[in-house]
Amino acid sequence: MPRTIQITAYGGPEQMQLVELPVGDPGPGQIRIRHLACGLNFIDVYQRTGLYQNPLPLSLGMEGAGIVEAVGEGVTHLEVGDRAAYASNPPGSYSEARVMPAKNVVRLPDAIDFETGAAMMLKGLTAQYLLKRVRPVEGLEPGDAVLFHAAAGGVGLIACQWARALGLQLIATAGGAAKCKLALEHGAAHAIDYSSEDFVARVKEITGGKGVKVVYDSVGKDTFERSLDCLRPFGLMASFGNASGPVPPFAPGALGAKGSLYLTRQTLFSHIATREVTQQMADELFEVVSSGAVKIRIAQRYPLAEVAQAHRDLEARKTTGCTVLLPGA
Repeated sequence: MPRTIQITAYGGPEQMQLVELPVGDPGPGQIRIRHLACGLNFIDVYQRTGLYQNPLPLSLGMEGAGIVEAVGEGVTHLEVGDRAAYASNPPGSYSEARVMPAKNVVRLPDAIDFETGAAMMLKGLTAQYLLKRVRPVEGLEPGDAVLFHAAAGGVGLIACQWARALGLQLIATAGGAAKCKLALEHGAAHAIDYSSEDFVARVKEITGGKGVKVVYDSVGKDTFERSLDCLRPFGLMASFGNASGPVPPFAPGALGAKGSLYLTRQTLFSHIATREVTQQMADELFEVVSSGAVKIRIAQRYPLAEVAQAHRDLEARKTTGCTVLLPGA
């Protein structure tokens, strides 16, 4: 039987167990896929700890790539033998094989290998919707400055390159000189080491005191409040993660006092709610990757059985770029 990483209780990395589970035939609207690589994301940590709760026992993982083994009734965009990749609910990609909904699974172009496909789908589609679909009220034009926290991570390095391709001046933040250097090498116009620099002061210096039109923030509690001070009037605070913990409650009046700001909390799964939109977003991602405008940096690889160490390294911020789990290793 295929092996799967599963938890039966919320908690630390030690809760993840490698178990054998039967995988049946796909029902209507489903496929069965055999994974050749699986992606690692911070949302997996949130689900493991119970910050984002799902029924237990729970198979983890939101991103993968492999070969379609079987197709259920009503699925017309995929065939047996197709190379495929996805970012999708419900969790379950930390596995050798699974049955899953087909609507968020897309054909993987031959020019993109399975590890790259597994590494880039959730992170690349996240960068796509942030830069192309989550826009300030005044819009984004070439030359505009935006602030992107945790820019040396998987989403961040893709966003640095994509923003450069769009003509945006991305101001990156990261923890440490090495991570800042990595962001600059991937297209950031400026990099701020928020472990040693006041990122609000530096943003104001870089923008001539104006501030940025958008802050993209996956860090959460540690950066949220001060990020508001980086925005120009009518700017947009786009929160899309909680790596340092959830943002505490705050008074909406603060948004008015700081310049009539806008605040949104985004999630990828609102954007990929239909097969058609998923395909459109994936096509844009495949295009920028195939053209070389965006390169997917896989900096860590772990056998599936070593997923606990992968989570420890991710939570300790020891990783950069993308990480993949290898079921066959």
